[in-house]
Amino acid sequence: MGRLFGTDGVRGVANADLTAEMALGLSVAAAHVLAEAGTFEGHRPVAVVGRDPRASGEFLEAAVVAGLASAGVDVLRVGVLPTPAVAYLTGALGADLGVMLSASHNAMPDNGIKFFARGGHKLADELEDKIETVYEEHRRGEPWERPTGAGVGRVRSYDEGFDRYVAHLIAVLPNRLDGLKIVLDEAHGAAARVSPEAFTRAGAEIVTIGASPDGLNINDGCGSTHLDQLKAAVVEHGADFGIAHDGDADRCLAVDHTGEEIDGDQILSVLALAMRERGVLRSDTVVATVMSNLGFKLAMEREGIQLVQAAVGDRYVLEEMKQHGYALGGEQSGHVIILDHATTGDGTLTGLMLAARVAESGKSLRELASVMERLPQVLINVPDVDRSRVGDSAELSAAVGEAERELGATGRVLLRPSGTEPLVRVMVEAADIDQAQAVAGRLADAVKSALG
Repeated sequence: MGRLFGTDGVRGVANADLTAEMALGLSVAAAHVLAEAGTFEGHRPVAVVGRDPRASGEFLEAAVVAGLASAGVDVLRVGVLPTPAVAYLTGALGADLGVMLSASHNAMPDNGIKFFARGGHKLADELEDKIETVYEEHRRGEPWERPTGAGVGRVRSYDEGFDRYVAHLIAVLPNRLDGLKIVLDEAHGAAARVSPEAFTRAGAEIVTIGASPDGLNINDGCGSTHLDQLKAAVVEHGADFGIAHDGDADRCLAVDHTGEEIDGDQILSVLALAMRERGVLRSDTVVATVMSNLGFKLAMEREGIQLVQAAVGDRYVLEEMKQHGYALGGEQSGHVIILDHATTGDGTLTGLMLAARVAESGKSLRELASVMERLPQVLINVPDVDRSRVGDSAELSAAVGEAERELGATGRVLLRPSGTEPLVRVMVEAADIDQAQAVAGRLADAVKSALG
């Protein structure tokens, strides 16, 4: 069996891949592994459990809560809240464990389970591996050690979580948003209440779309993966700009007043300059991934800001930030981590900080985002090849070298084996889209020839 845990927890089609039995079993396993690691030593353990609005989250939440309580963990149910809210509350309440039920930007039939350690940080890989091992042992019949009587966990709703999280978001803003008109697309997801409340309390005039979750419509033609509705609404309402979240609101993308998309690289550019100006961009460094647009790297070099590039995945960005004490990092997809105020990507916080920069500077978002020019980027997936040989093929190495010489300093080539499928991703950037497409096509042919 393949590893259950991916880069962002356990995901699958709810009630098919991700069943109530699995949710319960993983929760019990997590409690036992953390107890064995000494996390609960000397006190009665507490977990924070939240979810996005998916219909399947209702029965999966019940299973997770039952599993934790049966293992002797007291549970605080915070209900429908964003992933970063669960992470924040896990830290703020001094809980030993956080659990979020969400499949983020995935379609409604999917769901997922993500565990947070004490402090609201993602679990280390070795702990996830241990949870999976223990889960498999007990799934095959190994009996659990079960508390009885007063030793079982108690369960209660923690309705204060909503206000506590919103208050935290407002408290960390450098300035108010008075005078701004902003369209918010909530993806019919976990931020449908939180984000409008936070932007309103901060002083903005808001228009909301995608803010009526019914359990079935999450990410359905809206949110950060479907920006057309937001683009139209911004222009229609004459707004200063728009903000889009995904289903669990750990992402933020934006749209300027003309309806043009502002991606994660551009958001990072704007926030990096704002944070440096306020003296909070530690080491004048921002962390991104190898998939970030070359235009972002060139802009940061021009502005005197160091760029550190991590592997693709916000967990790898976060690891780099924590290891070296950097304050800002993120991905082109809109996962932005502001480590002084959040332990994971926080779409609402990112949107608020972006809005604060617009309000404080008196400039439009379009003008602020123009600090970087997005170079044309072409991505081709080459299937049915031996992805393990990407770094070993002399034929492929020669083709890449030729492409890099042709592109020069204003282009870039990246060949990346997929982590889950038998394919290789070919990414080419160039100053000219025709050149990028031509080079990418030749490299895709070279991958087929060398690795097919």
